[in-house]
Amino acid sequence: MRVRMNLRQSVWIVALVLGAGITGVAVRAVASPLPQDQAHVSQVQDYSKNKKYQQGVSEGRDDRAHNLDHSKKTHFKKDEDQKAYEAGYQQGHQSDQRK
Repeated sequence: MRVRMNLRQSVWIVALVLGAGITGVAVRAVASPLPQDQAHVSQVQDYSKNKKYQQGVSEGRDDRAHNLDHSKKTHFKKDEDQKAYEAGYQQGHQSDQRK
């Protein structure tokens, strides 16, 4: 009978340790940022020197000042130029709202 109780206790202890280990790994995986997210942040920071970004900021501010929407449907051949322009437009359009 004593051996059976020790075996049951051992099984529960092993199950608890494994559960805690799995939970710890899951929490650590959720808490760490993905490398893609870090790359995305650095790309946004790089846009500040991009001419298309600066164009977007200027047009966004102008549209905000004249109470216009984003109707200019500016398109660029390169995806990076389009992303830079859109990021700049949003920044320019929103920056005046905060003031």
